[in-house]
Amino acid sequence: MPNSRIQFDLNDVVEMKKPHPCGENQWQIIRMGADIRIKCIGCGHSVLMPRSEFQRKIKKVLVHRSETDEK
Repeated sequence: MPNSRIQFDLNDVVEMKKPHPCGENQWQIIRMGADIRIKCIGCGHSVLMPRSEFQRKIKKVLVHRSETDEK
């Protein structure tokens, strides 16, 4: 699995392989665990999916917000 090596954390902004119907392709990770909840940056809609499905669908991490929020 090539995407299993992508490192992501809470509050990161990620790009998914397919865009949301609103046209936006950037999502913020708002919950992590066995399932991951992501929120569309464009319209605010949130989606809950299993971690394995998320790892298949993620393209790349755009912003690592967890590092900047700690300061």
